[in-house]
Formats: sequence, C-alpha cells, structure tokens
Amino acid sequence: MASLGTPSHAALMDEVYRGQRHIYDLTRKYYLFGRDTLIAGLAARQDMRVLEVACGTGRNLAKIGRAWPGVRLYGLDISAEMLKSARAALGKDARLGAGDACTFDPQALLSEPEFDRIVLSYSLSMIPDWEAALDHAASLLADGGALHIVDFGDLAGIPRPFAAGLRAWLAKFHVEPRTAMAQTAARVAAARGLLLESKRGPLGYYQLHVLRA
Repeated sequence: MASLGTPSHAALMDEVYRGQRHIYDLTRKYYLFGRDTLIAGLAARQDMRVLEVACGTGRNLAKIGRAWPGVRLYGLDISAEMLKSARAALGKDARLGAGDACTFDPQALLSEPEFDRIVLSYSLSMIPDWEAALDHAASLLADGGALHIVDFGDLAGIPRPFAAGLRAWLAKFHVEPRTAMAQTAARVAAARGLLLESKRGPLGYYQLHVLRA
C-alpha cells in the first residue's frame, strides 16, 4: 500500500517504508479491513489482466493469484523499497514496475495498454492527488473491466475520541481518510460512462467502490 505521487513523494515513501516494509503485512492485517472482501469480489477469470496500483509488498496480488487461478498479475508502486518486498514475494508470478499512479504509461511500464481488473487498496488515502489517480486508473479499464477500491471511510460510527485518535495515528504515516471518495468516484463514473457500486463498511471504518466498464 505504498502511495504514488511526485518524485519527492517517492522519496518520502521510501523513507517511511525502508524499515516498515519488513513488518508491514504483519501489522496492517489488524486495521486494513475490507481488503479480502475486495479480492473475493473481483470475479476474475483465467487470463484476465489484474493490476494493483500501489501494490506495496505484493500481499494483495499474491492473494489474488491464489483466489483467481490463471489471472495475469501486474503491480505498480512509486516506492523502490516496497517493490523490493513485492518482487521477493511474487517472483515471476507478476510483472512489476515503478511509477506514478497519476501519470504512468501502462504500455511502456507493464507492456499492457489496459486491464480487466484494477485494484486500489488503501492507497488513495496516501496519494496526494488521489482524485487524479482514481481517474487515471478508471481510464485504463478494458471493455467489461472493473476498478475495485477499498480505503478508510468516514469513521462516523466510531466514538469520536477513538476516531480522532485513529486519524492522528494515521497522519504519522501520511495517511488521510478521503471522505469525499464516494462523490469523486461518482463523478469519474459519470464522466467515463461507468457503472458505480458503493458499500460502506461497519461503523464507516472502510468504504468499497466498484466502477464497471
């Protein structure tokens, strides 16, 4: 779940994850809820091209490969540190590249012009220009493809002191819940002629959005 943005942001993410990447998956399983729900809902078929933007350690891609055998896995991240972990975890099972979520050229970077499934998992809350990243991902959908998003929600169902504490703690990792994500997803879907499905997780802890071509 390393974020993607400007070159200076890449350096920041490398600094954050240089040590964190070694314990990332062990610690994040306790608070990055909804990721496996997203994976279960991909409905991917053999030979489908599945891209995760901001793939981090490769945890999600590995799970996608096990859940949906025969899919072709692709991953993108701006953090060279996180890509070290992803390459170690995935080996030849995925094509990986370093790039900016807002502007990357999929053909040049991953040798594919478009994808059947695209995943944004707890990454938009870390990407400075997250609206541009969401729109760029949506622009890369193949006919019949789907963009699946999971991220922190509005936290409205969590007692206020706990929600405030969570936000403060997330900020230490340069994470900011995007409370306007549903509206942005709707705007992108309308502009690109996509169908939007949205779901609010328990207590508003996370949000799920699917944009279908």
